[in-house]
Amino acid sequence: MPAGAQTVLDASIEDIDAGRYEKLYQEAADEWRQSATLEQSETTLRTLHEKLGSVRVRDFETAREEQTSTAPIPGHSLIVIYQTSFERGRGMETFTLVEHGGRWYLARYFVSSTALK
Repeated sequence: MPAGAQTVLDASIEDIDAGRYEKLYQEAADEWRQSATLEQSETTLRTLHEKLGSVRVRDFETAREEQTSTAPIPGHSLIVIYQTSFERGRGMETFTLVEHGGRWYLARYFVSSTALK
């Protein structure tokens, strides 16, 4: 994992788990803030927590670096996937980090789970 990316990933995970959604949003990449408002982000993250509950176990699955000039995230990015056990189901968490000016930022967070249906 690239230098600095692990620190940002760990801080983002801590913020999500602790419900610090405004902090997460303010420290996120421009790509996140361009695709959703603070209110939209908070609503989505709260809904995920209400439906799935707290994280019990988060198992690292894979990390993949990408360098691309096209969508979804142009530039140098890192996609990290965890298999996660929540209070009310299992799911897959996907964190996408992007590098700007030598610093890493969270650009996306996505959870896939049958418990969300």
